[in-house]
Amino acid sequence: MIKMIVTDLDGTLLRDDKTISERTIRALTGCRKKGIKVAYATVRGYADRLAPDELFDGRVLKSGAVAYIDNKRVYYKTMSINDARPFLLSAHEANLKTAAQNDDGVHYSNFHVSEIWPFLTNYKIVDFATIDFDIAKIYVVTDTPESMEFVKNHAPAGFHLFVSRDDLSFLFHSDATKSKAVAALAQHWGINRSEIAAFGDDLVDAELLEYCGVGIAVDNAIGEVKQRADFICDSNENDGVAKWLEGNVL
Repeated sequence: MIKMIVTDLDGTLLRDDKTISERTIRALTGCRKKGIKVAYATVRGYADRLAPDELFDGRVLKSGAVAYIDNKRVYYKTMSINDARPFLLSAHEANLKTAAQNDDGVHYSNFHVSEIWPFLTNYKIVDFATIDFDIAKIYVVTDTPESMEFVKNHAPAGFHLFVSRDDLSFLFHSDATKSKAVAALAQHWGINRSEIAAFGDDLVDAELLEYCGVGIAVDNAIGEVKQRADFICDSNENDGVAKWLEGNVL
């Protein structure tokens, strides 16, 4: 029996225009009315603008660096600034657009973040040599083969590296994975991993789909994610998550 639903956002629950369809809202609401816990797990640092809190019981952010139930933080894994600083400085020296985040919502960066994402205005231009907080997430714009190779070659040992399909590379604490953060949520609710259904589309979701009792890839997922999933549902543009829930849970 499914007692918990966890879904990625971009490319999975969200349509390409970053909205949630009315059909999907009805499906999530229906699950919660049946007593099923609903959570999302995203690489994003904050997603309230895209995924309203009232639709979800739990939130996993920064690819698993932090997890919340309501406003209570139940999981948090950060990278030591002493371990992360050499990478930040070398990326800056290589003229790569780079940013670091802790849990305050601010993008501490070496570039004007809003020039790439106009809706992101909460950033500060900083000297990476002077910041003194531990870091939950580092991201680098890797829009060339050379920049991507740089990140792969300079990523600190023991950090979790995720290269997305939208010209971004991310670094996290080795225990900042979606599956470990979801496990923390499930433990709080007394739910076994076999009772969780998870949805995803990108490589960062693959280990989550394998960890949970049922792993579902949307039809627009990359090939490796589809191979590691138990089921494939319709695409994010065609209400794939909602359709699967309607047919298998509701």
